[in-house]
Amino acid sequence: MSRPTTPTTTRRTRPAGGAIALRLLAAVLALLGAVLAGAGAARAHEATMAVITLREIGAGRYIGQWTMPPADPRLQPIFPPHCRWTPPELDCSARGLVGQLSFMGLGSKQSVATIRVVPREGPLEAYTVSVANPTATAARDPGTDLAVWRELAETYVNLGIDHILRGIDHLLFVLGLIWLVKGGWRLVKTITAFTVGHSLSLAAATFGWVGVPERPLNAAIALSIVFLGVEIVKLQRGEPGLTARYPWSVAFAFGLLHGLGFATALTALGIPQATLPIALLFFNVGVEIGQLAFVMLVLALLWAHRQAQAMLPRWGAAVPAYAIGGLASYWFLLRI
Repeated sequence: MSRPTTPTTTRRTRPAGGAIALRLLAAVLALLGAVLAGAGAARAHEATMAVITLREIGAGRYIGQWTMPPADPRLQPIFPPHCRWTPPELDCSARGLVGQLSFMGLGSKQSVATIRVVPREGPLEAYTVSVANPTATAARDPGTDLAVWRELAETYVNLGIDHILRGIDHLLFVLGLIWLVKGGWRLVKTITAFTVGHSLSLAAATFGWVGVPERPLNAAIALSIVFLGVEIVKLQRGEPGLTARYPWSVAFAFGLLHGLGFATALTALGIPQATLPIALLFFNVGVEIGQLAFVMLVLALLWAHRQAQAMLPRWGAAVPAYAIGGLASYWFLLRI
């Protein structure tokens, strides 16, 4: 006598949380490997910018010299049509250097370039272009030309965004703050304190009130990230450190340090005093836009991770802290 067969039901299987976590961890490690592969080139604040200085030697005549040579030798300035450029001489006749300025060869190797004009009489002038804003207008009196001020705003906002998104060390520090403080108003206040700190020191350094040598400064910035990595490990061991207890104070203090690093992007351009306040204002706006976009991206990824209910293995919880601290330690050794 045969036994009755029990009907079988087909169940859709979902990958186990551990499998999802391992895939996520593999993706993170692959990304970290890519970052480490390019870390040798990731020297923060040594931005891909170039500066050519034109010194007036006669009416409408200039001698040009690269005071910050371009990383890409194909980079060449483009002057108004009435000007004749035969390096190192520029002849703009009696009309002078008036009209649109740009550069040929702007790209990944050279994202920002500046033309500094040193007249025989009057204040120095500087015109900065970038990949996002590839032209600038030279005018005899830029202070009364609203179109020129609008171009300055577009240029320096884009320069600020470009600088923060290329400043991997700044972004890594912000990532460490997010990892330590988690979400909520506490994180908002911490990021705000960091913003206030680097805004103050950025202004002070740009106006020449304070000055720090670039290489020791970059090494100190790398150490600040190592400090956050150690703080994350201590928190995971149940030993809240200084940042976990006083996040706003630590973020503000290190913000002052990072702001000095931001200032190198502006001081290297030799912006004239007349246009420095507006350049500083819009550069800072650009930095904040880039920083806010990064924070929102990280929070979105953390939210997606929670929605996927992917749990990392216990040993995997320390990977982000050691990745942040390890990469920053490598930068510190590289910079000293």
